[in-house]
Amino acid sequence: MGGSHEELKEEDVKCRVLTVSTTRDEGTDKSGKIIRGLLEEGGHRVVSYDIVPDDGDRIADSIEKGVRSDARVLIVTGGTGLSLRDQSVDVLIEMEDRELPGFGELFRSLSYEEIGPRAALSRARGATLGDTLIFVLPGSPNAVKLGVGELVLPILGHAIYEIDKEREND
Repeated sequence: MGGSHEELKEEDVKCRVLTVSTTRDEGTDKSGKIIRGLLEEGGHRVVSYDIVPDDGDRIADSIEKGVRSDARVLIVTGGTGLSLRDQSVDVLIEMEDRELPGFGELFRSLSYEEIGPRAALSRARGATLGDTLIFVLPGSPNAVKLGVGELVLPILGHAIYEIDKEREND
């Protein structure tokens, strides 16, 4: 097979964006807008965007909807903190097939460089569910710029390639 391992990637990946918040709407959701913009600038398509409240059942329904759709990537913003209402990560843990521990570790490491020890309080997470990649990021605009710009975009196409390669061999 010609080319380097880094060249083996999918382009123009269909993505969904989900904002988890009881206070934001389309007009005030800066983080959701940033994610959509970064994905599109990176050559990917945002096929849907939703906002749901901090409610475990609603979050789970939205994740399931994303996995059943033709989107291959779901990026969730919000619900990664320590408050009892922050349920996005807990819901994903109950649903996921495989955790991508390096994603959360790298996000916290990069966050540490920006915000110091408070980065340890983030529960950012990456996982797969079926053939869908799911990333859960904090709700702040700076966090999504960091997470999508520095981590998601550089690995997204290659991760989808790897998932599909594995499934082709089944």
